[in-house]
Amino acid sequence: MADRRKYVIPGDVVTTGPFRPEQNVILDGNKIIATTIGISEIYDDSVKVIPLTGMYIPKIDDLVIAKVKSHTSLSWELDIHSCYVGFLPAQDVFGRDFSAHADELSSKLKTGDLVAARIANFDRTRDPLITISDRDLGKIDSGILVEISPSKVPRLIGKRGSMIQMIEEATGAAVTIGQNGWVVVYCESPEGLLKAKKAIQMVNEQAHVANLTDQVKEMLDKKGES
Repeated sequence: MADRRKYVIPGDVVTTGPFRPEQNVILDGNKIIATTIGISEIYDDSVKVIPLTGMYIPKIDDLVIAKVKSHTSLSWELDIHSCYVGFLPAQDVFGRDFSAHADELSSKLKTGDLVAARIANFDRTRDPLITISDRDLGKIDSGILVEISPSKVPRLIGKRGSMIQMIEEATGAAVTIGQNGWVVVYCESPEGLLKAKKAIQMVNEQAHVANLTDQVKEMLDKKGES
């Protein structure tokens, strides 16, 4: 169905008929009406609107951390923490001589796997095309996933990378930041891992604080995990 996902604004009729209104929609007679700006989604017998505020809107060349949702015989569907779904073509992973008959996609990436990827193409009218063919991209085999608001990513990176550099140096962790607000933290030391995670969450919660860098530094300088 072409109208399963579309842009809506408050007052727009998402659909009519015997659907169950779920999130950010109201039932008016037999019409289901949006109450927020977002992307409407009709799934089985329910309707919801995923709000655009706080969600990640893809931009070409953005580095994102993505989670494999499912696959067809030709591509993987990736959760990119957005109202859009990322599509990773099998050819991007298997190469030009990919054969839909011979090559089994789950041999490379399974549901739940995390990948570091880039937005290859996107124009808002359809879901973005994803690539993992550049250097330093691909399946992520270790580390933990920390979620922050995409709007806080610049604060976590800091001016010329100052904030994330400070966190990495103080904890010995390697941090990969997706523009979509998903961050992978890897550290051999459990204490370093906990501290890095705590620092990232601190930035997410207190991004508006003026002396945030000093506060994060103070927390990182403390001995132990507290």
